[in-house]
Parts: sequence; structure tokens; C-alpha cells
Amino acid sequence: MKSLRFVSAEALASHPRVARQSLDSVAHNLYPLLFKASYLLEQAEVTRAVLGSWPTEEFRLGALLGPSSDHPVDLCDRACKACLEALVCGLADHVQLGGSHPRLRGADLTGIRDVQVQQCPCGRALGRWGRTQLLARTCSKLQAERLAAGHPMEVLADLFVTEGNFAVVMQALEPVGRAPLQLRCLAFRADSLSPGQLLRVLRLAGPGTLRRLEVVHNVRLHAGHVLQLLAQVGFPRLVALTLPTRAFDAPPACAPTPNGEDPLLAAIAQELSQMTQLTELSVAFSMLTGKIQTLLGPLRTPLRALDLANCALNHADMAFLADCIHAAHLEVLDLSGHDLFSLYPSTFSRLLGQTAQTLRVLTLEECGIADSHVGMAILGLGRCRRLRALKLLGNPLSARALRRLFASLCELPELRSVEFPVPRDCYPEGAAYPQDELAASKFDQQKYDAIAEELRAGLRRAGREDIRLSTPLFGSFDPDVRETSAELGAFLLQAFKTALENFSRALTPAE
Repeated sequence: MKSLRFVSAEALASHPRVARQSLDSVAHNLYPLLFKASYLLEQAEVTRAVLGSWPTEEFRLGALLGPSSDHPVDLCDRACKACLEALVCGLADHVQLGGSHPRLRGADLTGIRDVQVQQCPCGRALGRWGRTQLLARTCSKLQAERLAAGHPMEVLADLFVTEGNFAVVMQALEPVGRAPLQLRCLAFRADSLSPGQLLRVLRLAGPGTLRRLEVVHNVRLHAGHVLQLLAQVGFPRLVALTLPTRAFDAPPACAPTPNGEDPLLAAIAQELSQMTQLTELSVAFSMLTGKIQTLLGPLRTPLRALDLANCALNHADMAFLADCIHAAHLEVLDLSGHDLFSLYPSTFSRLLGQTAQTLRVLTLEECGIADSHVGMAILGLGRCRRLRALKLLGNPLSARALRRLFASLCELPELRSVEFPVPRDCYPEGAAYPQDELAASKFDQQKYDAIAEELRAGLRRAGREDIRLSTPLFGSFDPDVRETSAELGAFLLQAFKTALENFSRALTPAE
């Protein structure tokens, strides 16, 4: 329920002209309420004016939009374009206008959650890439301005850098002299950059404060690049690291060692071991057969989240995972793309036993889990009493097997989400697994709907309406990919064109 103070703030924010004229009379401790009220009502003029006159030395967006005793609704999932643009303009006004009262020295703009459906009145979102572009342009524009208040303002943000905004971000991060707005980074996502561009921008992005680094598939790294990045830049406070596909492949000119050892991977692991706060590691789609101990063994801090999807693990890798220090601390685990129950049934069962006290999210997509494996799955999952989310897409399970599995899942008290595959019954006889996107989409929709409703009815009978079921065939919503889809499409076309040209040149001498 809203407090009377917040209702009053809403009333003032709903009259922009009056609000702007009254700001000098508003008590400093009421500014946070007026800001949240203006954001809620999408009164961009008021939002800008409040930031321009912000009376204290600190502004924390996530905390101000989050639940409070005055207004319990969380607005952090509103990436409202109009409000966020007004907010950044207000910061620019603040450093330009100056004043005699205490001035804002630090603005933390992190905490916004990008969601598929915007709840703000305009319904227009400004995603992470757009926020990065807006901030970088504003910082660059102000670099020629005189510091009105005599000191710069540090702006902390989550950055998303691609080829499309690389130049303006570099300009914002590398100002000449004391810029009014100094951009710092807490979380960094990179896509469609060259290794050289990635190295350059990360050196400027404040690696000493960086907590999360996500380098995705369209940045073509090999093990030499990864080692250079970790050794030369350094990320002492990094908590989470995501590397792109095949990031541990040897450089083209690197000859394999006679004994099969991987000195580059060992060196990378040694660099990772220096990151004493690293607890989340994602290296999906890297060829790591027989190398998991080399990579994870030297780490001094137990991992809480580990993504090893489609890494071609063997029995030695699985045995190490089941017995290593990380297993007893894992909260998030992705082992998609491995035939766990067929090839390593006892080892995987031991791993689940080790993680049972901590595991919250388990992803086992395209693991070849068939009806004959459901008994083993029930025994293993039954110990994971803290499990909140289970993802099983792409496994050849029948409706009967799913009913049996779901009956056991009802016993997990904290389970809230299950992503289950389209049952085999809905596909033509003899359908092959794993499926490509085209084959996966060709199923009997009516039969699927009937089975899905039957599964939901079973949950209701068991009193587990709190478990949400879904079958996201083409992946979950990804706001970053949606926002830059056009740019990434052009990047992939150019990469394909370059590959064809290289192939053509290679054929010419042979002719």
C-alpha cells in the first residue's frame, strides 16, 4: 500500500510545471519519493528536473526504483525509454548548472532488469545497448564543457558494446582532461567485436571495478586471446565470466604438444585462480574433453554457477566434477549436450548427491534422457530439495514418462519452474534426436496442448499450482539479442562473405 507521502509525491509529479517550480521548497529526503513517482507516472520533465537539482552526493537508480515502505511496487523492470533519457539529461544538467548546495558526485545507474513486456505507460524500452549508447554520447558531448561544480561525477553503468557503438564508447571512456561525467563499468557485455577492439575497450572500462564480463559468440577468441585478456588487463574483482564458443581452441600457429598437455589452458587456469571473487563461469560450446581438471582444479574460490553445455566432456571430466570442491557449492549447473544417464549414470548420480544441498537451477537440455532413464532421474533429483528451476528441452521423453517425472517433482518444495520438451508422442514415428530447429517445430500442436494441460492438471491435484510449466522451443527471451539483431545479422553476413573470399583465394593456387 502506498504511503500518504508517496501519494502526495504522485500528486506533485502529475503537474510538471508546478513540480519544477516547487523543487527548491522540497525537503531533501523527499527527492527519492518524487523521483520514483515521476518515473511511475512517466513524467519525464519532472524526472529530468529532479536529477538536475538532486541535493545529495549519491544517486542509486536500482535502490530508488525498488520496493520501499512508501511504495512497495518494484519498478526495476521498467526500462522506460522516456524516463531513462530524461534521467541522463538530468545528470547532464546537474554537472552543467552547478550550485552552492552539496552536489551529486556519484550516480549508479545499474539495477534495471530488461523484460519482454514493458509495464510503463508508453511501452517503449531502452535496452542495455541503447542505454550504453545514450550514456556514451552524453559523456562525449560534455567533454568540452567546463566543470561547473569543480569536480566530475562518476557514473556507474552496465555496458553493452558492439561494433555499432564501439567508437562512441571509446571516446566516452578515454576523455581528454577532467570530463564532467566519468563513465565506469560494473558489468560488461561484448558482441561483434574483434579481439583487438575487445582488449582496447576493456582496458578503459575500469577493469578494477568490473564484476561481470560477458563475451558472446560473435567475438572470435582463441586461447591465446583469452590468456592475453586475463594476463594483460586483469580483473581483480570479477565475479562472473562468460566466454564465447571455442574460446579455448589453440591459436592457428600453435603446434600440439607431444604428450597431449595444454599449456595455454593451464596458463589461463592460473590467471583465473588469481581472481579470488570469481564464482560464476560459463564456457559453453568449448571443446574441453579431458581438460576440466586442468581448467577448474587451480581455482581457489568454489564456483556457485558453472555452464559446461556442449563441451564434449568424458568420464574423467565427470568424475572430477563429482568429487571436486566446487560440487558442494554449485547453485546453477548446465550440462546440456551430454549423454549423462547413458554414459555416466553412477558418476552423474554422485554429482547430483554432492550438489543436492545447494543446487537451485539445473539445465539438462539435449542430454538424450529417454523413458528408460526416468527412474534414475527421479532418484537423483529427489535429493535436490532446494531446486527451483529444471530445464529439460530436447530430450526424447514420452507423455507417460513426463507424467511419472512430474509426479516426483511435486515433492520438491522450492521448485517453481520446469521447461519440459515436446513429448515424443507429438512427433512422427521414428523422429531423430537431437533435433534441428525445423524438425523440432514440426509436431502435433493439438496433442501437445492436451498433454501439457494434463501435466498442469496433475500439478493442481498435487497442490503445486506454484510450478510454472513451459516449452520455449526456440530459447528464452533475450533482450540483448533482440535489441541488436539487425547489427548482428549484418556482422554474420560479413563474416560469411569473408569466409567465402578466403576460400576462393585458397582455391586459386590449386587452379
